[in-house]
Amino acid sequence: MDLLLRAEEFEKRPMSHMSTSDRVKASREAKDLVLSINEIYKKTKDSKLMEAMKRITIKKKKIDKRLKGNPLV
Repeated sequence: MDLLLRAEEFEKRPMSHMSTSDRVKASREAKDLVLSINEIYKKTKDSKLMEAMKRITIKKKKIDKRLKGNPLV
């Protein structure tokens, strides 16, 4: 499962000191990983795949929150 290795590498990648374009790329990569893993999960129902998707989604939400900025300003 090359996909799980990509997911693990994405999770371990540091997200501090990223430029805006790096955050956009990371967000798109996270979305691509989740959708790819989901296609396999639909067939196998493997709980490890679901856990990987959850972890990636949490990291993606943090990136997206930083991209959107503070709406109160």
